[in-house]
Amino acid sequence: MKIKFLGAAKTVTGSFFVIDTEQVRFAVDCGLFQGAKEIKEKNYADFAVDPKSIEFLILTHAHIDHTGLTPKLCKSGFDGPIYCNSATRDLCEVMFPDSGHIQESEVERKNRKLSRSGNKLLKPIYTVEDALNCLDQLTPLNYDEIIQLAPGVEVRIRDAGHILGSSIVEIWVQEDDEKIKIVFSGDLGQPDQPIIKDPTIIEDADYLVLESTYGDRNHKEVSNRALKLKEIIDNTMQRGGNLVIPSFAVERTQDLLYDLNVLEEQGLLDPRIDIYIDSPLAIAATEIFMRNTAYYDQETMQKLNSGNHPLKLVNLKYSRTQEESVEINKIQKNAIIISASGMCDAGRIKYHLKYNLWRPECTILFVGYQAIGTLGRRVLDGEKTVTIHSEKVAVNADIQNIEAYSAHADQNGLMSWLKNFSKELKTVFLVHGEEKSQRVLADLIQKELGLNVVIPDRLDEVELKPVMAPVRVISSYHESEAERLLKSLAAEELYLKVRSKLNLLYKDSHENAQYDRLIEILKKLETEL
Repeated sequence: MKIKFLGAAKTVTGSFFVIDTEQVRFAVDCGLFQGAKEIKEKNYADFAVDPKSIEFLILTHAHIDHTGLTPKLCKSGFDGPIYCNSATRDLCEVMFPDSGHIQESEVERKNRKLSRSGNKLLKPIYTVEDALNCLDQLTPLNYDEIIQLAPGVEVRIRDAGHILGSSIVEIWVQEDDEKIKIVFSGDLGQPDQPIIKDPTIIEDADYLVLESTYGDRNHKEVSNRALKLKEIIDNTMQRGGNLVIPSFAVERTQDLLYDLNVLEEQGLLDPRIDIYIDSPLAIAATEIFMRNTAYYDQETMQKLNSGNHPLKLVNLKYSRTQEESVEINKIQKNAIIISASGMCDAGRIKYHLKYNLWRPECTILFVGYQAIGTLGRRVLDGEKTVTIHSEKVAVNADIQNIEAYSAHADQNGLMSWLKNFSKELKTVFLVHGEEKSQRVLADLIQKELGLNVVIPDRLDEVELKPVMAPVRVISSYHESEAERLLKSLAAEELYLKVRSKLNLLYKDSHENAQYDRLIEILKKLETEL
């Protein structure tokens, strides 16, 4: 069995892992790349494997960095089933078309500028129609049921406690009379979050693909985040401004509503404050949350059964249309505006930042992870001026961040979950994290648990065996030079072709000394090309 790491490798977005067995090829997640320009450009490149060769896809959860390229995969020829939890299916049915709409809208806006300058026009990664066309492929799975999805391949999904419907994926592969178990953590949730249940404990596996988003730090103020939110609300309203919250449509928006409901119930929320959810996707996701009460934790069910719905507020207003969104921009004070996207890279939030970011009486509150290169990350990192829709905007508003709203397990949470494995893991692969976080977490795992840890690069391929053996990764000290040579060719398609050639050459190469010969071949290839 082999696994290819085609996304979320030394970065947080673009999750995409392809598994080859003796009889079948399948994939786990197919996410959108987000962040800096050079990262987002990967969304436009051809897939590193032929989509037609993939027999089925498993989605860990609905967040766009795990699902957002699925419509493109289908558009490019993948026509197999897309397995996921039923709540994930419900969310994807609204998220895929919404993402397609964003792709079309962003390209349309950019093309107006390109057209005026006589430059070549862009095409969207996929359209709303492309997104709608793949919805019939969504196939729900139940938590905790083992099911055979292909000859020699059994799968079970477990509750990851990250967002509604999020899943840990357990996979058993039978090869040569031996069975290998690999677990994909997906995004693990932080214990004791409102609404959803805690992550399921997994006790055995041969190999683990583990997320590492917060591998180098722990969340602060988890126990009193609602009071911290109240403090920020009060300070903003006293200054006579608006509180703008860039928020992921799924889970984060609902967590905010939950805490605002708590404050309202305790009489700590000023009834004169209007609260707006300005995101059709966030509204649709909230309605899905309301329908899927079977996934609620015990505390949330108690609130619901007492007659207090945790996602409802007296002054809550849904902004569904573009016209309603424009009207919000005229509001100068006493408003809480929750809008997507959570990293401020697209959608209606950019307009709310444009109208409020320059005002010192306003507050911008971040409640989720901001990938490197995103507008949200630049604001959070202290840039004094940012560009929004080709216009320079001064950052004069008060910038706040509550990390306690993260739906990701922090370092303590990851280590606590990992320590439940009673059977020693052969290798832990760290993905879905920035390199700094991954290095810190890798060192901690090796120090405390003595496990073998690998941090793969994008396009790495690893062979997994049923017996304890050194993990052979097509990556080494010398590869950095090889990467430099390949990338100097400056053509993504050519780069992938040459890298594929390198992979074939490396198959029978077991020592770094032999790899030196391959670098010499690459230099000759570069000259010839």
